[in-house]
Amino acid sequence: MKKIATLLAVAVVALVAAPALADLAPPRLVTPRPRPAPDRPVAPKRPLVQVAILLDTSNSMDGLIGQAKTELWRIVNEIASYRRNGADPLVQVALYEYGNTSLPAEQGYLRLVSPLTSDLDAISEALFNLTTNGGDEYCGLAIHRATADLAWSTNPDDYRAIFIAGNEPFTQGKTDYRTAVAEATRKGIYVNTIHCGSLDEGVSGGWRDGADRGRGNYMAIDQGDRQVHVATPYDAEIAALGEKLNGTYVGYGRGGRGKAMKERQEAQDRNSEKAGGSAAVERSVAKGKKGVYSNESWDMVDAKKQGKIKAAAAVPEEELPDEMKKMSPAQREAYLDQKAKDREEIQKKIEDLSAKRTKFLADAAAKGAKDKDGTFDGAMRKALKGQMTQKKFESKQP
Repeated sequence: MKKIATLLAVAVVALVAAPALADLAPPRLVTPRPRPAPDRPVAPKRPLVQVAILLDTSNSMDGLIGQAKTELWRIVNEIASYRRNGADPLVQVALYEYGNTSLPAEQGYLRLVSPLTSDLDAISEALFNLTTNGGDEYCGLAIHRATADLAWSTNPDDYRAIFIAGNEPFTQGKTDYRTAVAEATRKGIYVNTIHCGSLDEGVSGGWRDGADRGRGNYMAIDQGDRQVHVATPYDAEIAALGEKLNGTYVGYGRGGRGKAMKERQEAQDRNSEKAGGSAAVERSVAKGKKGVYSNESWDMVDAKKQGKIKAAAAVPEEELPDEMKKMSPAQREAYLDQKAKDREEIQKKIEDLSAKRTKFLADAAAKGAKDKDGTFDGAMRKALKGQMTQKKFESKQP
């Protein structure tokens, strides 16, 4: 009984003292909720443009291949002249050849020359290496393979298109072109057909029907024709700046890859010069476009800009170009930054001169020196203009 009384007394004392002890306890810490970070401007996502070019390389197609070589960079510049929501497009091009009997018969005389890539020098190199031979052209198979094998975007807002050019009936081969075109349209791919011959022959040969089914353009061209070349007062300086731009590229990679890619870059400059017309100046204009001509797979300046490498120090010494191996880490970084600065300045000069050249050509066209639709690039640019506009792209040209 005495123990019970004692326990009750202790309990009463504890209850009385509790408020006082609470006042002496350290304050309870309340973690404040984090304030939302202020909105930061977000760079617009670059819209994607994917174009697959399917060329007939049978014996009679030397003119077509010649036009494609001469006009490749003009086509690239046409695509680059569009933007959406203020963002320049990321351009990927693929190349197939078909109808060449030097290719394996079991593969339908068809070859994937290059998959979809933003490495435009690779496309140029492959194009200039094409030769013609033979004469079994299976358009349906070519469209089927391009649709099935290439890494097409699934984003409905991206522009995806096949351009197939040739001169034999569209109906040749075991693969029904209607089935192949339907496969492409289900993936949101425009199918454009370019018949090298008369308009009526293309219609009777199924080329127009292929384009109609593929929501694309049907065009007939004269492969023996050449696009009108209008010289401008700015061409020589643009071409010189394009060549000077090569000096700002810092090649890197295993087994001398960087050096090999720089040599390839220079080789494509020479190819464009040999092609004649406006090819060389159009290539220099394309090289001046930051968002289109990018070589982050082998150039340290582009690789750093695209976030592929954080700094020069991230590249193993054995992968560096010879001129950088002797430098200290700080010197390497300064060297890379200077090359980036030099490139920005040269590209800005090309951009300014290109704008003046575009105006000069527009004035010449108004006086009668107009481009021809009846060539490979004329046909492609006409289709690109209508279809990219459907995809909400807007031209940057005045």
